[in-house]
Amino acid sequence: MKQQHPLMNSLIDLDISGKSSTLRGKLVDMGQDILVIHNSQQFVYVPIIHLQQMRAANTQDASNMTFEVPETPFEQANDTISYRKTLMNAKGMFSELYITGNQSIHGYLTSVMNDFFVFYSPVYHSVIVSLTHLKYLIPYSPNVTPYTLTPEQFPLKPSPLTLARTFDQQLRKLVGEFVILDLGENPNKIGVLKNVDQNMVELATAGGNSVYLHLDHVKTIHLP
Repeated sequence: MKQQHPLMNSLIDLDISGKSSTLRGKLVDMGQDILVIHNSQQFVYVPIIHLQQMRAANTQDASNMTFEVPETPFEQANDTISYRKTLMNAKGMFSELYITGNQSIHGYLTSVMNDFFVFYSPVYHSVIVSLTHLKYLIPYSPNVTPYTLTPEQFPLKPSPLTLARTFDQQLRKLVGEFVILDLGENPNKIGVLKNVDQNMVELATAGGNSVYLHLDHVKTIHLP
């Protein structure tokens, strides 16, 4: 049996870590570590770890958002939803991710490891994403492709990286490489990965100075 929440099938507002605007939609499913809303156009999968607040939407504001919800794209009617199961089911499906900053990334989820996954984007190519930093995932309809690119223009490719089981092991494999952390939102997160020592990541920036970051705050890593 699916877990029932008092707000199930109600229109709700969600406040999510790192996102200034509120997410609004009908709560259609909820598990121990992920919930699903439908915003009249798309399903939005939100890991509960980033849920700061969930509340019923103001009925006056929401009066124009009465809609029928289609069947969810992944889970069967009596399946219990989970974060990992959602990621596994999303492999190969064109999706939108929100991780950090003011922009989403679009592409295909290609691999799911112990505590990270690999997302292939026409803009960033293979992006390694920590499981703890995905804010939400939106799967698109099967007939939608990134930027209307044809399969010939944007073929789904396996990651060229040799994948480790864990995020910190993956970073260690990239020591010596020129990398971009957190989608390059900060110039100090672009440079040569010099070392990963316990929970500290050392990066040599453009000026040759070393910057140290705690591993838990590294959201994504990709090669230019």
